[in-house]
Amino acid sequence: MRDESKDRLPADAATEPTNPVTRGARVAALLRKNRVFLHRSGLTVSLLIVSISLFFFFRTIIRVDPRQLEAAFAATGVDQIALAFGLAALSFLALTGYDALALRHLRIRVPYKLTALASFTSYAISFTLGFPLITGAAVRYWIYGPAGLSAGKVASLTAIASITFWLGMGLIVGVGFIGEADAIGQINHFSALANQLIGLSVLGAVAVYFIWVGVRRWRARPVAFNLALPGPMLTLGQTTLGAVDICSAAGVLYVLLPQGHGLAFLTFCALYSFACMLGIASNAPGGLGVFEATMLKGVGGPSEPLLASLLLFRAIYYLIPFVLAMALLGAHEAARRWRSLREAMESLGDGDEG
Repeated sequence: MRDESKDRLPADAATEPTNPVTRGARVAALLRKNRVFLHRSGLTVSLLIVSISLFFFFRTIIRVDPRQLEAAFAATGVDQIALAFGLAALSFLALTGYDALALRHLRIRVPYKLTALASFTSYAISFTLGFPLITGAAVRYWIYGPAGLSAGKVASLTAIASITFWLGMGLIVGVGFIGEADAIGQINHFSALANQLIGLSVLGAVAVYFIWVGVRRWRARPVAFNLALPGPMLTLGQTTLGAVDICSAAGVLYVLLPQGHGLAFLTFCALYSFACMLGIASNAPGGLGVFEATMLKGVGGPSEPLLASLLLFRAIYYLIPFVLAMALLGAHEAARRWRSLREAMESLGDGDEG
C-alpha cells in the first residue's frame, strides 16, 4: 500500500506566504499580457497632454512682441543669473546623492568621483532627451559597466533613484497644496478645502509607502523584477534629498521670474512640480512645450517676461548641463581608452623583456 504521507504537504505549507520573487514574476507576466493596452493607453494620454499644452503654448507664442521679449531679457539682472547658476549646481549636487543612496542600498562601493560623473551626465542628458529610465540607464551603464556593475544592478540603481525623485516630488506637492491652498486655488480654481484634501492624499500616499517599506517582513527581499526596496531610514534620506533637489530646481526658475509675480516660493514649488509631472507624462523631450505651457498658464501676467525667464531657465538648467555632460562623457571615454592602451603597451613591453 502506498504511503500517502509522502504526498501530503507540510501542515504550514498552506499558510506560507507567497514568495516575493514569484509575486514579481506574476506582476511581470501580467504587464506582458497587457502590454499592448498599456502602450496604447500611455500613448493616448501623452498625445492628449502634448496636444493641449502645445495649443496653449503656441497661442501664447504668436502673441509675443519680439521687442518686449528682448527688453525682458535685458531686464534680467546679473545677480539673478548668478543665483540661478548656483541653485542649478545645488540641484545637480543633490542628484549625485540619488545614485549614492541607491549604491548604498545595493551595497556597492563606487568612488564618489565616478558616482558624481555618472549621476550628473545621466540626468543632464535624460532631462534633455526625455525617457529618463532608458536614457539615464544607458548613460549609467556606459560609466558603471567598466567599474564592474552588471546591467541588472544599473537598472535597479536607476529605479531606486527614480523613487527618490518621486518621493521628493510627493512631499513638495503635498506640503504645498496644504500650506498654500488658497494661493494654489487661484491657479487651479479649486476650493481651498479641495486643495488641502489633494495635499493630504499625496502626503498620505507617501506615508503609506513609508509604512509599507517599514513593516513588511519581506521588505529586504525582491518585490518585483528582482528589486528590493530601501528601508525606512534610507527612504527618509531619499525623501529629504528629493525635496532639496526639487526646491533647488524650482528656485532656478523662481529667481529668474520678473518682479511682481506675487507667488510665494512654496506655491511656486508645487506648481513647478505639477508642470514637471505633466512633462514626464507627455514623454516629450525634457517636457518641452508642456512644461512651458503649464508655467505660463499657472504664473499668469504678461507673456514676454515670463517667456524670457523660461528660456533662460532652459539654457541654465538644461542646455548648458547637457553640453557639459557630453563633453565630460567624451573626456571620460578618451581617458579610459588611453588607460587601456597604455596598460596594453606596458604589458607588451614586460613580455618583450621577459
